[in-house]
Amino acid sequence: MTALKPSEGKIPLQIPHTDKPCHTWYKFVGDLDCGVPPLIALHGGPGAGHEYLLSLSDLHTKFGVPVIFYDQFGCGQSTHLPEKAGDEAFWTIDLFIYELDTLVDYFGLRDSGFYLLGQSWGGMLAGDYASRQPVGLRKLILADAPASSPFMERGMQGLIEELPEDVQRDIDECQKAGEFESERYKEACQVFYKKHLCRLDPWPPEFLISMGHLEGDGTVYRTMYGPSEFYATGPLKHWEGFKTAHKINVEVLLINGRYDEVTDLAVAPWFQEIPKVKWIVMENSSHIPHYEERERYMQIVGEFLSIGKVREEDLRV
Repeated sequence: MTALKPSEGKIPLQIPHTDKPCHTWYKFVGDLDCGVPPLIALHGGPGAGHEYLLSLSDLHTKFGVPVIFYDQFGCGQSTHLPEKAGDEAFWTIDLFIYELDTLVDYFGLRDSGFYLLGQSWGGMLAGDYASRQPVGLRKLILADAPASSPFMERGMQGLIEELPEDVQRDIDECQKAGEFESERYKEACQVFYKKHLCRLDPWPPEFLISMGHLEGDGTVYRTMYGPSEFYATGPLKHWEGFKTAHKINVEVLLINGRYDEVTDLAVAPWFQEIPKVKWIVMENSSHIPHYEERERYMQIVGEFLSIGKVREEDLRV
């Protein structure tokens, strides 16, 4: 770091095509000058906010790795732009890469280095970012992150076909009718979510907060992805990050859950294309193993970051 930064604050953003003053909100745990590269955590959604990733603070407690959290532009405590709803030319991956680069430079991490963990949509962003070979990136974790939206859609359709017939019917009929806000559709989605989004009961409070961000302001999610998890209509519908994954030049750890909505089908292209990669499937998890199998997850990630190793018995082959 070039200067001492407060552990929580706002980073000014110069965003084209808006006159509104913009900022990215951040917080970090640990000492960013301790000599250990910090881990930057990229949350999912897009638009879910940082709260459900706060369990990653365990990596500082157990392994001494500082962790930087931030709310991506358009959600949480960062600037919201609901007036840009539906503007696909505005809400782009390049916008979020610009924001990430701004954060890296704000903390002066180009020389000292940083780690990156992207979860779900955050992993899509992180994979795209890493393929551009950014200066300072040391290691990358792609957690519950699809390498391809079409493969993710195919994998989720397979999971939907394993649900009770009446739930399948409700999902199908509501989607065809565009009834995404109906109680019938929401209840059917909840059946899927309890199996493939989070299998804990009750759901962690931090996870509920992040889900609330998506309910409260769906500008980014609905514009970039679509009206529901199963029904992509935005530009991310055709995203295939694995096509540039061969350019990623750092060590990569892939993680997904056995019951994850991001199925093995959607993760496999990362494994096939990234040159230096390891893949772990969390056997008792769905989409948020950093809570569902928290202790084991932190041990695996912490060892990967600190010594670059993953136990052979944990590896997917």
